[in-house]
Amino acid sequence: MEPRSLYNRIAVLRHERGISRKVLAEAVGVNFQTVGYLEREEYNPSLDLAFRISAYFGLPVDMVFSTEPMKPLSEEILETRNRRL
Repeated sequence: MEPRSLYNRIAVLRHERGISRKVLAEAVGVNFQTVGYLEREEYNPSLDLAFRISAYFGLPVDMVFSTEPMKPLSEEILETRNRRL
């Protein structure tokens, strides 16, 4: 079976919070180059790393990572709100 590509919002979340790759890398215990590989979707994180990154941003894993191309975060939030109504 071929490995699946994962899409992510790491770069967007980092930029929103003004966090460098180095700061994120240190917080989740990886090399800053790994963060770059993840952002460019050249590398899929382990399940543990995906959870650590998601926890760092305070978001569920499915808001940070997906097997499908991701919608803009604002669109995701609106859909979530509409489902609750």
